[in-house]
Amino acid sequence: MCRKVICSVSFVLMLSLVGDVQAVTWVNWTDAGPDHLWSTGKNWDSGIVLTAAESARIDMLPGPIVTNEGTVADRVYVGNVGTGELTVDGGTLTISGWVFVGANAGSNGTFNMNSGAVNVADAIYVGNDGSGTLNMTGGTITLGADLTIGRTATATGHVNLDGGTITVRHLLMRRAAGSVGTMDVGGGTLIMAGNALSTVQGFIDNGWITAYDGRGMLLLDYDVTNEGKTTLKAVHMLNPNPADGGFVSPGEVELSWTLPDPCVPGQPVSVDVYFTDDYEALAMFTDPAAIRIVSKQNVTSVVVQTQPKTRYYWAVDTYVGGPNDPIWGPIFSFFADNEPPRVDAGADIVTWLVDGIMVKKLDATVTDEDAYAVQWTVVSEPNAGNAVIETPTSEDTSVTFLATGRYVLQLDASDGEYVNSDTITINVYHDGCEAARSLPGYRPLVGDLNGDCRVDDLDLALLQENWLKDNSLTEP
Repeated sequence: MCRKVICSVSFVLMLSLVGDVQAVTWVNWTDAGPDHLWSTGKNWDSGIVLTAAESARIDMLPGPIVTNEGTVADRVYVGNVGTGELTVDGGTLTISGWVFVGANAGSNGTFNMNSGAVNVADAIYVGNDGSGTLNMTGGTITLGADLTIGRTATATGHVNLDGGTITVRHLLMRRAAGSVGTMDVGGGTLIMAGNALSTVQGFIDNGWITAYDGRGMLLLDYDVTNEGKTTLKAVHMLNPNPADGGFVSPGEVELSWTLPDPCVPGQPVSVDVYFTDDYEALAMFTDPAAIRIVSKQNVTSVVVQTQPKTRYYWAVDTYVGGPNDPIWGPIFSFFADNEPPRVDAGADIVTWLVDGIMVKKLDATVTDEDAYAVQWTVVSEPNAGNAVIETPTSEDTSVTFLATGRYVLQLDASDGEYVNSDTITINVYHDGCEAARSLPGYRPLVGDLNGDCRVDDLDLALLQENWLKDNSLTEP
């Protein structure tokens, strides 16, 4: 039997590109090669792998699988006039235009994002004039424009955000009356530019966005998780630990969860727990005994062993009623690996020169389970040499500024395997008054007639000089 069925809700798109007169070089997927890889030229009707100037049309099952770095295309149509599927399972896919998952009436498209990175200069349309599904379990999708789910009146689009991160300019849903667009958030994250709280909350209130198929809670914030951006995540009622889609250090790992309330008060809730590094073994559930590590026990945790650079999948089924009627939980995942150092270069600084110079301390914070090395660099400055870092290889050091302007410093931290970084912006002004006036919400003092940020004899002299003068008009 199938534990979790991801239904590819039909996805049809009508492509209406008014004013787009640019010639498009089309390459069709034929799957005629020895494998199903995008990188095999024989799988395309051109006989060679696509270039950045060519657009892909995918109307076959199975469709191409991306596993290589440097995969490129101008545009991608998954389900152009038929049924198509695209899978990204590692590597990088860079698209200079946009992606339609189901491009014309009567077509169906499915986009499976498992790992790796997809970078799209423009937008992704999940349901334009038909049906389509984006299934995301890992990796990153970064858009220069919008993610649209359900574009025209007859469109149906659905996004399963079970893992990974999607970064977009805006999220658009049900753009026309009659269109259907839905999103279910699991262990994945959606990041949007600016403050989109009211828009996304409206989608949630309408029931268009859910968490773990209605068994979780959505977490929405602006300028908290990501500075200057809106972030949407979800947590399941089981409150899994490690967090769904998170990272842990390899070795001994404790899986834990929160038990639901029983149907009969006081009755113990028992669980079955499954654990594996083979997603299909858990998703298809063909041999449950082989991956079951807890069987009908009233426990809230279990310890497992993990290996480096391995993604693991686990599920908790609960018995809140009868002993033969489990409630199947979702599939959680985490990645066991050495985590990159966590780097905080410190808060941005506003300062000013004193006698043509200013020295400021840099108070950074780096955390990592292993030993690490750091390196400060000047990313940008008004002129070369205006900023001098005292000890670039020290986490906490100082920097000397010799001119006014905007400076950006970057702190890199390496544990020998991974490098992470953070930046700090320092604005240096001529004096404290100029620095104060640069702050948001600055209001001059009442009586500060000459604008020097103080009320003193100079302002009084200006007042006396103009005392009882009248420059109003005297005639109608």
